[in-house]
Amino acid sequence: MEFVDKILKCVDCGNDFVFTAGEQLFFFDKQFKNDPKRCKQCKAKRASGSGSVRPETRTVCSECGTETTVPFKPTQGRPVLCRSCFQQKRTVLGQAS
Repeated sequence: MEFVDKILKCVDCGNDFVFTAGEQLFFFDKQFKNDPKRCKQCKAKRASGSGSVRPETRTVCSECGTETTVPFKPTQGRPVLCRSCFQQKRTVLGQAS
């Protein structure tokens, strides 16, 4: 099978990048099914963690009533705990088993 360089568009930054014949051969050898979606810079940024921003949501702890922030969007009807209540509950559950 012969591979030729392809121009792809990065899903993060929108810039074009080259998917080289050598990279395509590597993907083929590893039996990867999909072409890469990100350029090398965005891929590196994503791997280092600097590209991802955790959503912080302000809420009230279901146990103690303290205002807190959590790194997720709370689901209606499910309790949300502040860090200290979460740690306490985790410790109690760990001792029970």
